[in-house]
Amino acid sequence: MKFKSFLAKPYAAVIQKKVRKNMLHAIEDQESIFAAQVKNGKNTLFGKDHSLSQITSYTEYKDAVPIRDYEGIKEYIELIKSGTENVLWKGKPMYFAKTSGTTSGSKYIPITKDSIDNHIDTAKYALLNYMAETGKPEFADGKMIFLSGSPTLDRVGGIPTGRLSGIVNHFVPGYLRKNQMPSFETNCIEDWETKLGKIVSETSLQDMRLISGIPPWMQMYFDWLSEANNGKKIIELFPKLQVIVHGGVNFEPYRAKLMQSIGKNIDTIETFPASEGFFAFQDSQEEEGLLLNTNSGIFFEFIPAGEIFNEKPKRLRLTEVQLGEQYALIINSNAGLWGYNIGDTVKFVSLEPYRIVVTGRIKHFISAFGEHVISEEVEHAMRIASKEHNAQIIEFTVAPMIQTPDGSLPYHEWLIAFEQEPENLSSFALSLNNALRAKNVYYDDLIRGGILQNIRITVLRPKAFIEYMRSIGKLGGQNKVPRLSNDRILAEGLIAVANR
Repeated sequence: MKFKSFLAKPYAAVIQKKVRKNMLHAIEDQESIFAAQVKNGKNTLFGKDHSLSQITSYTEYKDAVPIRDYEGIKEYIELIKSGTENVLWKGKPMYFAKTSGTTSGSKYIPITKDSIDNHIDTAKYALLNYMAETGKPEFADGKMIFLSGSPTLDRVGGIPTGRLSGIVNHFVPGYLRKNQMPSFETNCIEDWETKLGKIVSETSLQDMRLISGIPPWMQMYFDWLSEANNGKKIIELFPKLQVIVHGGVNFEPYRAKLMQSIGKNIDTIETFPASEGFFAFQDSQEEEGLLLNTNSGIFFEFIPAGEIFNEKPKRLRLTEVQLGEQYALIINSNAGLWGYNIGDTVKFVSLEPYRIVVTGRIKHFISAFGEHVISEEVEHAMRIASKEHNAQIIEFTVAPMIQTPDGSLPYHEWLIAFEQEPENLSSFALSLNNALRAKNVYYDDLIRGGILQNIRITVLRPKAFIEYMRSIGKLGGQNKVPRLSNDRILAEGLIAVANR
């Protein structure tokens, strides 16, 4: 054991003890955070607009503060950008995390002096807890690569602004800087393919122990790395590679191909970070789900997913959630986000401690006929069918086909790029369809009732999704392909690119 891993081991034990203590006090911590949020927010412009100084209970809070998304706080953000202080939180934000919006264009999410620790400490706790649980601190002695956005920051209203991953890059402690890859200069390259080429050349001969990133871009890194080294498996290049840290999308559709590229199965650590906060992390290699981050400046609320678009949806505290139910995740944070709908859905797989799985995006669903198919369901179906037919998937997305070209019944179109196609595509499609029917009773009813026909598969060439993301300027970084769409925009864009 080398010096860094030797020192990390006792520190990891301390952190694991703290994580376990927080598990036991989740409800008390949430109540304390709620009280502190209201107290700190009452003198802000938002607090005065919503009479936070008069609130004495969670029930009163729900009546005073409605659920909102970015559009609902945009006027406050514009005031901050113009130089106004004490708008959503005391003072001014330390940073704006800039994200790509849809209806809103670019979104500017505040990160405050009080909230920055949530982003930094939670990432640290995830790694140290893994060390303590597994007894494997050795990755601290080698190189660690973070496939992230550029650390170059602009200024908006005098506030440093950039991608969250770029902001967090500035907080890597000095003792890890020599372990971190790629170099700062390479990390500042904006064009993903230019950047990836430099990363490959910088890392090919390094002692890589840990790799962190979004799975599809991690796979692209592995592909380029292997190609540059005469087709070698990743484990041949990095024989001490120990762990993958991932988040942003469900890992399971990518797992088989990633591990095949590596050449062996290695440990993984799942995380649930976003510009709005670091919400959960995998605290166990044995148990399902991610530990909800209940003691880090965020008060959580949960809305039954079916009610999220209601005018006054039911809002639940942690004490009121149930196992297996789909909830829209709502946060109230010390970054000044109040009743904020982050757009993700989760379900609880454990209440002692509180562990969740991320099941999809509120806006990513298909309900063209009332079926309300969600990401978790199509990913489950893909996992079942791929295992049955020995198929390997690079990427896929699903969209409704309402007006069919041949005048037949409408259907769900699955656009799939295969690494390894099934021997019988028709049989594979039937397995997908049956697995989805078993998971979603509404979809099953529509098939039984002759409203929908079985799914149809459109096979795309292996690089179709990469080419599409390049065509819309969203290749690499933290960008993700939606798993589901309720319209044909993404599907037609993919097909257009694939037919070039």
